[in-house]
Amino acid sequence: MTFNPSARTNPNRMTSGGRGRGTKIAAGGGGLGALVILAIVLLAGGDPSQVPGLSSGSGGAGGSGAGPGIEHCTTGEAANEDINCRIGATAESLDAIWSELLPGTYTPPGVHLFTGATSTGCGNATSAVGPFYCPADYTTYFDTDFFDVLARQFGASTGPLAQQYVVAHEFGHHIQNVLGDLRKSREDPRGPESGAVRAELQADCYGGIWAHYADKTPLPGMSEPFLLPLSDQDIADALSAAEAVGDDRIQESTTGQVNPESWTHGSSAQRQQWFLTGYRTGQVSACDAFAAPDLG
Repeated sequence: MTFNPSARTNPNRMTSGGRGRGTKIAAGGGGLGALVILAIVLLAGGDPSQVPGLSSGSGGAGGSGAGPGIEHCTTGEAANEDINCRIGATAESLDAIWSELLPGTYTPPGVHLFTGATSTGCGNATSAVGPFYCPADYTTYFDTDFFDVLARQFGASTGPLAQQYVVAHEFGHHIQNVLGDLRKSREDPRGPESGAVRAELQADCYGGIWAHYADKTPLPGMSEPFLLPLSDQDIADALSAAEAVGDDRIQESTTGQVNPESWTHGSSAQRQQWFLTGYRTGQVSACDAFAAPDLG
């Protein structure tokens, strides 16, 4: 998937560098490395200092990490060439779509890029945590080195939609937060039918909804959409990323065993299925994983 090269994008949609915040509870996203522990500990209301890469300190003003330059992220062409710009342009696309789907309810979350470490409302995070959404400060956080890990260690595609899927998934957690559903994941934090798994699958489904509309929703004030038409390869790229962050795939690759009772994100097949549900229907109502008797 590529952006219309002539599209105008706003680098101010993102922030970059360190930040100073307090300590609350974070919602896991991609599911790699410390994110598996993150969902178990933080979604259960635990101590962030127990999570590798996420400590409970509030951090000083400005935080300790650097961030990539984003001033040049002003066009669709830049978004096609630079992953940092791609995150910002994807965020603008998500804003346009969710503002139409949830008028009067959707408020854009923050989008913060960092390198190495940053301070958040959910604790001090390092790159080991991976992308995540912090409901305490309504912000999504990305260290884009994560996408290299996703491809190199877990076999995900390096295609643009694989990366945009992750951004759309984190925005999915923000949608859950504004709709009051994110708290349900904390009430039942692990297991194959748990609230945590249902929250992750719903966020995948919301990511699929974005893909459904992404090549149809026009740029603000323009008739052309943000993105050029989706191809079969684009969808395959997104499904590759969804497969890479399934609990069974991660457990098997890291421990050689699969234990569904410790799942927090769902299996690879489930994550692909729920993304496709959102993509094929484009309907928010189709994404109610909390009411689903069968998660697939």
